[in-house]
Amino acid sequence: MKLTFKKDDLLNGINIVLKAVSSKTTMPILECILIDASTDIIKLTANDMELGIETTVEGTIEERGKIALEAKLLSEIVRKLSGGESPIIIESDEKYTTTISCESSVFHIQGKDGEEFSYLPYIEKDSYISLSQFTLKEVIRQTLFSISVNDSNKMMTGELFQVEDYILKVVSLDGHRMSIRKIALKEKYEAIKVIVPGKTLSEISKILNGDNDSEVLIYFGKNHILFEFDATVVVSRLIDGEYFRIEQMLSSDYETKVTVNKKEFLDNIDRASILIRENDKKPIILNITDEQMEMKMNSSFGSMKSEISIRKAGKDIMIGFNPKFLMDALRIIDQEEVDLYMMNPKSPCFIKDQEESYIYLILPVNFNASSI
Repeated sequence: MKLTFKKDDLLNGINIVLKAVSSKTTMPILECILIDASTDIIKLTANDMELGIETTVEGTIEERGKIALEAKLLSEIVRKLSGGESPIIIESDEKYTTTISCESSVFHIQGKDGEEFSYLPYIEKDSYISLSQFTLKEVIRQTLFSISVNDSNKMMTGELFQVEDYILKVVSLDGHRMSIRKIALKEKYEAIKVIVPGKTLSEISKILNGDNDSEVLIYFGKNHILFEFDATVVVSRLIDGEYFRIEQMLSSDYETKVTVNKKEFLDNIDRASILIRENDKKPIILNITDEQMEMKMNSSFGSMKSEISIRKAGKDIMIGFNPKFLMDALRIIDQEEVDLYMMNPKSPCFIKDQEESYIYLILPVNFNASSI
């Protein structure tokens, strides 16, 4: 095999597939990137058996073939070659000895038989949806923060993708909060309900260019999901099981509705958070009365109090929250004002818009009113 690349093209392809290279495995082949030039196109593939990524790279095929090269080593070599207008040449012989050269720099490394590499699983392309790269990237950004990082409940480490007619609903939760985004699709699709690993969505978000005019096709298989965009294909295992019955957690009832300027609200919580450390469980207390919200924070480092103007409908309420959970939700809302719906100091708070295109549920925190 003998291939010639521009450095930027090759490095971009490596960076894309590198996200699916296994970091902990007893199978050395899974630590490799497959370079496949057995046809008229050059493909790079990585596969950790849970997540697989394949992308097409521009280059010249002087001699066809395929080789599996240790991913981290390949990435570091290509990254540190001078590049520019000078081509990078990759050659391998029948014993898989591989030469990577650019200008006066020449590396000799040992590759592995490309035939040993685990190809991406095949998925029937019958059931699918289409949306823009911008939309998918935004949906991931607006929900991923509320998945669980703890593997004790596998369902919470993924996101529900539910399609009904013209709507895609994406849901994530971690036991303390829940995020829901609803996206209007251009066409009517058949009903679909799958749980996608958060790791998959995180890696896809890094690859997407975020262009509103570029399309993503999402195909749903029995055990896998496939994302196809630009010159890249991402295949991931789905999380097996029945997702939580989120409808039972949602309510349209409320005793207090507060409308507040998002930036002012967020800035005040951010300032209060100066007084707490990462493992500190101190809540921020919201004392809501007519036309104003008093915000208080007490910790071992000191105390803070501030007031902001609001519009309130319903009863006065004093309620406490984990400040990080409030900030996470507020940061990804793009509107100037936000509405908070509350029933009592023990019930969830809902942050949502009129159309319910987004819903953020946050559980309150118990606090000692006498210590405030």
